[in-house]
Amino acid sequence: MQKMDPEMLLMVLDTLGKLEKDKLPLDTKLDLDHTANFPMDLIRFMVGPEVGLHLIFVPEEYGGMGAGAEDIAILSEKMAKMDMAVATSFLAICLGMDPILVGATPAQKQKYLTKIAEEGMIVAYCVTEPEAGSNVQSLKTKAERILDSEGQIVAYKINGEKQFITNGRVADLYTVLADTPEGPSFFIVEAGTPGLIPGKHEDKHGIRASDTSPVTLQDLCVPAENLVGGVEGQGLKQANQVFGYTRLMVAAFGLGAGMAALERAVAYGKDRIQFGTRLVDKQGYTHKLLVPHIVELEAARAYIEKVAQRLDSNEEDLQVEGAVAKYFATEAGDAAANDGIQAFGGYGYMREYEVEKIKRDVKITTIYEGTSEILQNVISMFRMRESVRTKGRYYLDMADKLAGLPTDTGAHWVAASLRVLADAIQVARELKLTKSQHVMFLLSDIMTWGEVAAALCHKAAGHQGGKKWSAEFMKAAARVFARDTVELAARNASKILRGCDPVAPNAERILAQLPTAEYQTGLMKDLDLVTAELVR
Repeated sequence: MQKMDPEMLLMVLDTLGKLEKDKLPLDTKLDLDHTANFPMDLIRFMVGPEVGLHLIFVPEEYGGMGAGAEDIAILSEKMAKMDMAVATSFLAICLGMDPILVGATPAQKQKYLTKIAEEGMIVAYCVTEPEAGSNVQSLKTKAERILDSEGQIVAYKINGEKQFITNGRVADLYTVLADTPEGPSFFIVEAGTPGLIPGKHEDKHGIRASDTSPVTLQDLCVPAENLVGGVEGQGLKQANQVFGYTRLMVAAFGLGAGMAALERAVAYGKDRIQFGTRLVDKQGYTHKLLVPHIVELEAARAYIEKVAQRLDSNEEDLQVEGAVAKYFATEAGDAAANDGIQAFGGYGYMREYEVEKIKRDVKITTIYEGTSEILQNVISMFRMRESVRTKGRYYLDMADKLAGLPTDTGAHWVAASLRVLADAIQVARELKLTKSQHVMFLLSDIMTWGEVAAALCHKAAGHQGGKKWSAEFMKAAARVFARDTVELAARNASKILRGCDPVAPNAERILAQLPTAEYQTGLMKDLDLVTAELVR
């Protein structure tokens, strides 16, 4: 996969910083949130010739910058820290382009990707329906073939209702999923085509300035040449091909929003004096409201970086990794924003301090591009299959690699958790506990925390210190998160092995693999170390 030149990436990041300062100061963000007005002038400026931010999504051969997955993750985090509503508008442009990128014919790519690059087109991704949210296979929108006198397909007549479409009222181009005689298929539709009818702007809880609306398709006539790929029935395959990529982008949104809330809480805690000392000098503030979140957010970052690097190495079939990244990072971001409000006390509840807006905005990341619960289903089901395929070695091999890392990263604790996970998967299969969705969700959380913890341990082992965090900080954060992973594995595995009927006969032996009280040795020292660098 292509990657941006490092200097170009820094230039784009600098452009985003200047854009926020000049065109999106706090008063403007709060006003857009209050009025729920879509900032058309701002978005047009961002995709216009002076900025051309949309070009990061377009390959170089079609006039774009050809950014890689790691570039997109970095820029997505930056956009989310700036404003989630604006970030969501750009997510929709990326999503809308994806069916063209992965499934279009060479002629379609040349025509539409070049047009998007040159004209700065706003794109919408029309998939979700009133009765087909997470379950896209229950698609109701129909595409009926229109034949010429010789029986050749010349066009399609599309009828249906789309729901919650980002950029639905403002897009220049739409990629629409509809059911053809051969199965779900994507179509490219330009704005203004008769029969494509955007609805009213939705009054939302958060990301209020992003444009969200239903789109009605009423006898919409689309030329056959606009069938993506020229073959019917490829739509679900095309959508699934990019889940690893698009869900990673949303994971970076969760990371960015969580960091935005946390950074504001740190700054507030440095200035706020209570009972004679700063809030950041009180463990009740730092160890409860700040440290757990910086640890989880840095764990999320480590996993996002790892998956992005694999995508940039042209590795395919990373849909599960995308699900793990999105599930963990967005839930971590949501939790950080929630405690961000608490960290400000009564001021956190006031609009002018922005943290309550960040909390309202970040919540959508746990919903769109696959709800957290859908992702738990995906993670548990596909990781279960992989464990069966490898005869239980999938997580055991991961544990063996961790066992070779320095113990000051906490890797040996995570390795023990993964070995318990491997045994719990085997027991769940033998006792037919996998029929229980609750059991599968319990397993999915051990899988997620274990894989994320593994990524953080590997990063900490190789981290030599940087502009932001020292090597000691990364190792302390890895140890804190490793302890959390042990506790989650113990809790969830115990529920599966002891809480189901029948009780697993080897439950005690399996759980005995986990470290006992000694793994908590040094916890307070690690929390203090993380705090010291976070609030310095």
